[in-house]
This record gives sequence, C-alpha cells and structure tokens, in this order.
Amino acid sequence: MRVLVATAVPAERDAVARAFPTAAEDVPVPGAVLRRTAAGCDLLAAGVGPARAAASVSAALTAAALDGTPYGLVVSAGIGGGFLPGAPLGSLVVADEITVADLGAETADGFLPVTELGFGTVTHRSPESLVRVVSEAIGARTGTVLTVSTVTGTAARADGLRALHPRALAEGMEGFGVAEAAAAHEVPVLEIRAISNPVGPRDRAAWRIGDALAALAEAFGKIAPLMESWSQHDDQ
Repeated sequence: MRVLVATAVPAERDAVARAFPTAAEDVPVPGAVLRRTAAGCDLLAAGVGPARAAASVSAALTAAALDGTPYGLVVSAGIGGGFLPGAPLGSLVVADEITVADLGAETADGFLPVTELGFGTVTHRSPESLVRVVSEAIGARTGTVLTVSTVTGTAARADGLRALHPRALAEGMEGFGVAEAAAAHEVPVLEIRAISNPVGPRDRAAWRIGDALAALAEAFGKIAPLMESWSQHDDQ
C-alpha cells in the first residue's frame, strides 16, 4: 500500500526520511516537491497552515490517482505543542480525532464551531485499528489533536481550548487541512505529533525542537512497515 506522509516544513520531512535510508527520488507535484522512497512511502513538505497543507496534499493525491497509483493512507506528521501534563515535551501523540479548533464564530456566549452554524465539519476520525497499532508500537498517547491557524500563546487561550476540548493532547497547524484533503479523496488519515513545547505562553528558550524531531524520526523507524501493511479492511 502506498502511503503519503505530509509534514509542514522540510526539517520535519527530513526527520521522517531517516526511516527510509535507501535512495529517494524527488518528484514535482503542483506547488510542492514529493520525495518518493523505494519503500512505497512518499514524503511531502506540504507547507504551513491548514489551507496550504490541504492544497498540497490534494494535489499529490490527485496526481497519484491520475497516474493509476493512488495512496491508501495519508499521514499528517510533525512536531507540535502539547497540553500538559497529558503530553509532556519529547512525547509522541497519535490522534484518534483530528479537530479544527478555530473554525466557526465568536458570539456573546462564546465560540461556536462551524457545525453549530449549520454547515461543514470540525472533526475527522482516524481508523481505530491503525491508531491502536501505531500508538502501541511507539509508546504514544492517543487523543484529540487540535488544528489552529493561530498558535496558542497565552495561558488563557490554552485553558479555553482545554475547556472546549477536554480530550485534547496536542496542537498543530496542518492536521485538519490534511484530513480534509484525504476525506475528499476517500483516503483514511492519521496524525502523529512529537511534542516540542507546551501549549500556552510562548517561551522559545524552553522549546525542544531537536528532541522532538529526533523522536519523530525514531517513531517512523518503528511504524513505517506497519503503515505500509495496514489495510482499511482491518476496521471492517
């Protein structure tokens, strides 16, 4: 089964690439460059934010479908913020729910998600069997990973997100966009985050980006064969 792994930036893509030491070929797709590995797992630095991620992943999925070699799984991967104490620095999180946290409307009574306005969706769910197998293989926590267009930078905002999403373990900027593109192509999706910083006040001196990238690389070294052999029929 062919797998597409979408990261935000090249540093995350290169961390994932360490799990595939054999030679890779760079293949252009509209708006991005795809790194095609011999193991059947293609890596895409899709861009920052849900809109760019959705556009890049959709282009890659379309190109593969037109080529007659469609993907069987899309993975959103990268580093992200963790909600303490559930997801400490250096830990790994696998999403069983990928939820957009800031798509909706502010009202006098608080935030309303877009679904309560009568349209759209706010959550994509990942296949249960895949979440279980992957999380067990890498010792990851499972829960909701939130997608935001504006990274949380205050304790008040972190507390507000936690109140609205009590199962949230991590925050990123691309997962929901990747999931929207995958859903449009009827391809299952998974999100994996390595925690580089706590969600809350921005303290760059306390960030552990290098450690998180190393954890991401180690995780994919363990799960690459699992993803390639997983079948959507496992959940049926």
